[in-house]
Amino acid sequence: MTIRQIYISDDHNFYGRHNKPPRENPMIEVSEAECVAGKGIIGDRFFDYKPDYKGQITFFSREVYEDLCRAFNLADVPPSVFRRNVIVDGVDLNELIGSEFELQGIRFLGTVEASPCYWMNGAVAEGAEEAMKGRGGLRAKILTSGTLRAEPATV
Repeated sequence: MTIRQIYISDDHNFYGRHNKPPRENPMIEVSEAECVAGKGIIGDRFFDYKPDYKGQITFFSREVYEDLCRAFNLADVPPSVFRRNVIVDGVDLNELIGSEFELQGIRFLGTVEASPCYWMNGAVAEGAEEAMKGRGGLRAKILTSGTLRAEPATV
């Protein structure tokens, strides 16, 4: 598994916004992120959200992102639109649900799929929620502290 991009946001756009308009808090791309065991990513909206939270960090597949861009004919849409923290390639994230894994020396516990919701239809494209079912990414707990660094692909 290789980290291609990392994003954080200091507040929510959709979370807890049912029957309300979304907010407009940007996802900020960073080259590295400080992960704190049991708390989350420093500077992210879910940092220290609540004890034992299952989504202290979220992962999303670069391959799924590219497939969705093709399927919906999306151009110039960054992976940040999906509001996941870490964009990776080279792994089936669903296989990590219920498992401990290590990435760049940091231990994680894959907890559940980062299930898509109806907000994806507006943020990405109509039909995105359905297209993402079963491949919305991975929510995980951070088991050991450390720094994650993006490794952009070379062209």
